[in-house]
Amino acid sequence: MGYSVISSPPYFISHHHPRHSPPQLPSFSPNPNPKFVFSRRSLLLLSTSTSLSIPFSPSSAATAPPSPDTTITDRVFMDFSICPNYYLPERTISDDVASLCSDSVPLGRLVLGLYGHLVPITVSNFKSMCTGSSGSSYKNTLVNKIFPGQYFLAGRQGRRDKGEVRVSSELARNTETIDSKAFLLTHSRAGVLSLSLSENDDDDGIKLDPNYRNVEFLITTGPGPCPQLDNKNVVFGVVLEGLDVVTAIASIPTYQPAERIRQFNDLAEFLGDERAQNARAIWNKPLKTIYISDCGELKVAKPSLSPSLP
Repeated sequence: MGYSVISSPPYFISHHHPRHSPPQLPSFSPNPNPKFVFSRRSLLLLSTSTSLSIPFSPSSAATAPPSPDTTITDRVFMDFSICPNYYLPERTISDDVASLCSDSVPLGRLVLGLYGHLVPITVSNFKSMCTGSSGSSYKNTLVNKIFPGQYFLAGRQGRRDKGEVRVSSELARNTETIDSKAFLLTHSRAGVLSLSLSENDDDDGIKLDPNYRNVEFLITTGPGPCPQLDNKNVVFGVVLEGLDVVTAIASIPTYQPAERIRQFNDLAEFLGDERAQNARAIWNKPLKTIYISDCGELKVAKPSLSPSLP
């Protein structure tokens, strides 16, 4: 019986000739449950990355990254008070927090420890806003929002006559807000101090200002963690003293819209109605006027404290 031999093309290699087999590429098993979350900040971090580390061996893959340096290098204080006169009908345009709140009720003092080794620009800007050395200050500005059981916001940029921060152009631009290492720490418990980034603001007119600086900050109130804030805000400090003051601020009642109003607002936003955003500006605002009555840097003999993750 005769046999005909048919030569195969080079890319169809018979298994009878292993010496001609092409090199086998390593196979990678995809994650069965991938989670891809893309945001403007994650794309910025991706675009600014200069190197990519890929583990090529089990030994290198098992090497854990170094822990963030949470040594407390600086300490500042903030005194909070309640102003009973801020929304009186007889106030004039020239009145501000300082002139209206002479009869305020003190809530207490927070002592904040700052992680100057981890995020030095963020810490330097925050210190200068507490001392007023840059021409701007948190003093006589309002706590603008309280999210019950989560955190409160203060230091919103805007108009001084509205109890907001008017930032000086001398304040340094914070390039750490697009640095991946600035987002390593999480909002794991009460008393975490974090820089609230411009993406979290609800007023495009403010955050698109060319003189905008990231000065708004938040402090978590507990009782649990706030994972929704992770990877979106820069943790740069912790409350060392005054958690009772944080609790007192968190207990202030806030404006909470009814569910029907929320649904109507969602529909208006979906339809592109700009009034929906303006309406949300008053949500979670405290029904009492809480403001920073004084702030500054605490000079101590030994400012540095051992690292302590929040």
